[in-house]
Amino acid sequence: MDSGNLAWSVAATALVLFMTPGVAFFYGGLVKAKSVVSMMMLSFGAMGLVGVLWILFGFNMSLGGGTFAFAGNPFSDFGLAGADEATLVGATYSATFAIITVALISGAIADRAKFGAWMLFAGLFAALVYFPVAAWVWGDGWILNWGDNTGLPGVIDYAGGTAVHINAGAAALALALVLGKRVGFQKGIHKPHNVPLVMLGAAILWFGWFGFNAGAEGTFGLLGTEDQAVGTIVINTLGATAAAILGWTLVEKIKDGKATSVGAASGAVAGLVAITPACAALAPGWALLLGVITGAVCALAIELKWKLGYDDSLDVVGVHLVGGLIGTLYLGFFATDTGLFTGGDAGQLISQTVAALAVLVYSFVVAFIIGIAIEKTIGFRVKNEDEVAGIDTSVHGEEGYALVD
Repeated sequence: MDSGNLAWSVAATALVLFMTPGVAFFYGGLVKAKSVVSMMMLSFGAMGLVGVLWILFGFNMSLGGGTFAFAGNPFSDFGLAGADEATLVGATYSATFAIITVALISGAIADRAKFGAWMLFAGLFAALVYFPVAAWVWGDGWILNWGDNTGLPGVIDYAGGTAVHINAGAAALALALVLGKRVGFQKGIHKPHNVPLVMLGAAILWFGWFGFNAGAEGTFGLLGTEDQAVGTIVINTLGATAAAILGWTLVEKIKDGKATSVGAASGAVAGLVAITPACAALAPGWALLLGVITGAVCALAIELKWKLGYDDSLDVVGVHLVGGLIGTLYLGFFATDTGLFTGGDAGQLISQTVAALAVLVYSFVVAFIIGIAIEKTIGFRVKNEDEVAGIDTSVHGEEGYALVD
């Protein structure tokens, strides 16, 4: 790697790592004041555990063992003892994706999860779901090699519509079902305790997402090649996100009479989710349309939990699962040169649909099994009285706000 690529790779890695504290701020502001420490600790716990597992064996698994292999050999270079310097840079960058994917899931179980149970779930989910799915999508796996083996267009997932967002959203739905509803679950009873914290978290996520989407261009040696798409990536990361804010707040205004700051922040995140798989494969105008559609649809999708009765506390399903599906499937219609309406045929849509559904089903099933196993053994959920009182003190012995000396 030349010095420019190396510098950008390290910077992009830092940007993406910073996104997980952004998730912690975003989620922390959305819960009640007496649960903010617990909520943020779920993200920081994921940073600690998944980071260690990735270095020990996760990166090895993510490389894949061939088209039809489940994953790579976890012991092929245990602890990255034999990796060269360039490989270590790539491994560090990709570790940040593993970390944030697991952290995103935690929003579905806000206010009611035991920290130890969450850490056990995080480790098992990373090893059994994220590491293999990363191998399918970016390693030498079946999703990466789909086009070569089927004659259809290859699956497009530049930065993780399937491996990150559909994966996390499906697991979030599974855990929401396992843990059940919060005490007093009904529309309007659980309000964000700190809206500025939500806005700060969303801003950090948008900032870091330029490393998330554009980082791979330098980290994996793509800058300067004929396939360079960094300009497309950065303008789409800006445009789709901005348009999604407009789409979400417009729906809020029509539906509820007011456009909210939490809605604007959520719209931004939804737009970032949708553009993740598509950032390098859409013309900027199509990216704007994607953002508007995603913001509007996700603003409506978060209402499903009230209609269907699952308690996805912080709308991980409505934003990440729905947004990830929209962004992944949208490519089947508008991907440059291969989409149904942009010079291709239905093949791209078929490819995108197969990959999205496969990851969704696999993640949901395995996460549900892991969650049930933990709930039936050590217990996943705190006592009702602790939940009502706020779980910061009972779980961590701390308070988010010391209002009295």
